[in-house]
Amino acid sequence: MLDVTIKQQQPIPLEVQLQCAAGEMLALVGPSGSGKTTVLRCIAGLHKPQQGLIRSQTTWFDSNHELNYSPQQRRVGLVFQNYALFPHLTVMQNILLAMQKPQEHTVRALLEQVHLSGLESRYPSQLSGGQQQRVALARALARDPEVLLLDEPFSAVDKVTRRKLYLELHALRRQLSMPIILVTHDLDEAAMLADQMCVIHQGKTLQQGTVNDVLNRPQSLNVARLTDARNVFEGQIVLFEGQKKLQWCEQLLEIADTDFAVGSNVYWIIAPSKILLHQRRRPSRGEQENPVQAIIDDMITLRGITTVLMKVTGHHPLLIQMDIPEHVVERNQLQRGEHVGLSLLQNAIHLIEQ
Repeated sequence: MLDVTIKQQQPIPLEVQLQCAAGEMLALVGPSGSGKTTVLRCIAGLHKPQQGLIRSQTTWFDSNHELNYSPQQRRVGLVFQNYALFPHLTVMQNILLAMQKPQEHTVRALLEQVHLSGLESRYPSQLSGGQQQRVALARALARDPEVLLLDEPFSAVDKVTRRKLYLELHALRRQLSMPIILVTHDLDEAAMLADQMCVIHQGKTLQQGTVNDVLNRPQSLNVARLTDARNVFEGQIVLFEGQKKLQWCEQLLEIADTDFAVGSNVYWIIAPSKILLHQRRRPSRGEQENPVQAIIDDMITLRGITTVLMKVTGHHPLLIQMDIPEHVVERNQLQRGEHVGLSLLQNAIHLIEQ
């Protein structure tokens, strides 16, 4: 388990708490300048915070006991954004340099692990961006680290190469039993690769949890905005026939049990993937749950998933979005301007305090 608590006022104010278990990947996300890379530098020992505690299998930093291990004393593997390979050294030499006990057979095993066998004698200038990224990863693993830190490792490669590297890293993770921290601006990348997500803004931790919880159940409107949440609306908790319900314009929506008091004004969110499309020929029981009528305003398809933008009937200009497979669009012959029925599943409705 990696346990990090960092506080400082200068040069970048930080108040960060995060945890990452062995074998898990935590995505550290937030806007530029929020302190993500500084957090990695603190973990690696390249920057000393004013206060805090950083510990893995051993304690590396404890301001209360004036303990601060040097980067060399911390078993940390770090992949820099620009890879930071030595241009005058070969692949073999770059990796050997990171090892406490340099052994060429270990380097060859690492290169095989990252699919670079046979490139030991090449220089960085003779490698593609994807190959350089793999060398940087092999060099980080050569330290036999307790923790692996990845600072936007895919930002310098094209999209095709990036997708291949995603798959390789996902497969490599099954062989690793250490906490992995991934700094990224790409929420899709975080959702694809990580188990946990930590959102920081202006140097402060706003929320940490599973990727699904952070993206679909943000704890604040600020987190919802930073994670690009769609379908964010305002509503009010009302009492109807002895049960709490959500008043949304003229709609009265069923919701799961809530601690919000009757009369509370709230924001509410529903993920585009959690909206049910009423099928013409095969009605389901779910269609009886919070039914809403809408008109299709536009449709955008990317890689087999269609985002459908709809105007809720009677609530112009309110737009609601849903994501459905392209084959569902084709099977239902959905078109712009068409009237459709939707269900807003009550367990997918998430409430946030205003």
